[in-house]
Parts: sequence; C-alpha cells; structure tokens
Amino acid sequence: MNNPKYEIIIYWSQNDEAFIAEVPELPGCIADGQTYKEALENAEIIISEWLETAIELGRNIPEPKGKLIYA
Repeated sequence: MNNPKYEIIIYWSQNDEAFIAEVPELPGCIADGQTYKEALENAEIIISEWLETAIELGRNIPEPKGKLIYA
C-alpha cells in the first residue's frame, strides 16, 4: 500500500508532555513527538511499520475510510 490515507488524530498529552498521534483504523497504531510535526512524521513511520507487520503475519489490513464520524 503506497501512501495510505488513514485518518490521524493528534492531540497534546499533558501527562506525557508530548503530542500523541493516533490512527483509529489501525488498532494500537500510536506515535508521539515533542512537536505536532514530529508526532505526524512519527505516525507516518508507524503506519508503514504497522502495515508491514500485518502483511508479514497475514493479518487483514483495513481500507482507509477517511474522516470517521466519532473523531
């Protein structure tokens, strides 16, 4: 999957003192960063790694749905 278009939700976590980037469509796919941009860049890396791992393990890969209603 080249350039997957999964929704990424980024927010500031006071507890972690970092920006958190979650990918709701990919269970457990979460990254962080000291800046918004760093969190986004890390999320893009972790999405690729999540997809690579899922392929290696023969797991189902959800199709990107775009904006989710609950987000």
